[in-house]
Amino acid sequence: MATTILSPEGATAATAALGSLIRGHRLRIGLTQRELADLSTISVRAIRDLEKGKAQRPRTDTVRLIADALRLGPRARTALEDAVRRGGARHLPLERSAPPVPLHPLIERRAEAAVITEELRSGAERLITVVGLSGVGKTRLALEAAARLHDAGLPVLWHTAPGAVADCLPADDDPAAAPAADCAGFLHGDGPSDTVPPALTALLGDRAALLVLDGADTGRLDFQRLGRLLRELPGLRLLVTADTPWNVPGERLFLLAPLEAPAPTGTARPDAPATRFFLDRLRRVRPDIVPDDRALTDIAWLCHRLDGHPLALAAAASWLTVCDLPTLRGIVESDPAPLLDHLADGRSGSHLRESVGRTLAGLPAGHRSLITELCAAGRDEFLLEDVVRLTGLPLPHCGRTVRDLLVGGVIRSSTDGGRSAFRVLCVVRALASATAGAPAAGAPAPAGTAAA
Repeated sequence: MATTILSPEGATAATAALGSLIRGHRLRIGLTQRELADLSTISVRAIRDLEKGKAQRPRTDTVRLIADALRLGPRARTALEDAVRRGGARHLPLERSAPPVPLHPLIERRAEAAVITEELRSGAERLITVVGLSGVGKTRLALEAAARLHDAGLPVLWHTAPGAVADCLPADDDPAAAPAADCAGFLHGDGPSDTVPPALTALLGDRAALLVLDGADTGRLDFQRLGRLLRELPGLRLLVTADTPWNVPGERLFLLAPLEAPAPTGTARPDAPATRFFLDRLRRVRPDIVPDDRALTDIAWLCHRLDGHPLALAAAASWLTVCDLPTLRGIVESDPAPLLDHLADGRSGSHLRESVGRTLAGLPAGHRSLITELCAAGRDEFLLEDVVRLTGLPLPHCGRTVRDLLVGGVIRSSTDGGRSAFRVLCVVRALASATAGAPAAGAPAPAGTAAA
């Protein structure tokens, strides 16, 4: 983490940066200005002026005495000396630090974005982890929440994990890119010391700011360093998107399910969230298709069959460049697995299969066996008592199993039958069936909605 947070530009700003470093170290070890003055033999007034950025051309001996009193290690001491030696510096324009620009408009999810935004803005939560199956829209939700918080005055530090799909356009001159990478590196255990880099302390201090870790591997994050980061940067909020929870104290777990896709009964609802999402993608690939009642019936069935999973819906819509809606519906009825490949972006299909495969592989063996049995049963929905029957295990154990599967994103809740039930996601069925060497189970068409 060799990021230079301070860059040459004027002696006044240099002393302000130096003062922020001194103040951060002093508060970290719980000293008052008077106590630091006594330990360093520097006057209280001199320390106060340094911390406020009023001191001009601070002497090297003065900084050395303060560093001794603060018992700084070599790295922190070097940061103080660099701030003096450069003779002038400025803070990065953190107020300009905005989240990346999303590639697609937000379809639904406004209620979820409002909840996350308010919890982070108010400080009611300082760590929110958004979990869900790959392609469900975690990054897009985080972009919306980050944009709202930026509008509310919070600078946003955004970091996309290496290898994650970046569904956004980062700014070329984002001043927070390097500090965000430093924060991510610190939480991943980079560097020999568990001390928060003084440069980050100087940059953020106690100001309110949002750090987003998009596509994080929570298994590699260091909880002890998280605690230190949140203590030393009291205004920092952390929003994480991941396939699995961090499972640490203080974590607010936010489960993101696929879009609502009601079972098509009678007249199809064009305002259903999944249908609206599909219609948006349809307009992009086939603006000539007029969504009349017959088309809406097919679309509603497709959305329900694909469980409202956004990436699966986008991939299916891309196939309309080479087929019509009735043909697409026929493919989904027989074997939806090929539709996981987006015709305009082959990477999304392979990424989805790999991500779902990792999710399934990460489940306990008993959970995987249950998924296999549920898929083999060929039923659209299952109840908690079905899990008890299939596993022969006590109800509390089965309840925890269902929760694990919900958190993993491989099943979703359903109230189509008027009671609490669950569905194994179509993308999971397709992959599980392909892995087993069997054809993917297709759901029968709802009554009264024969394929056109």
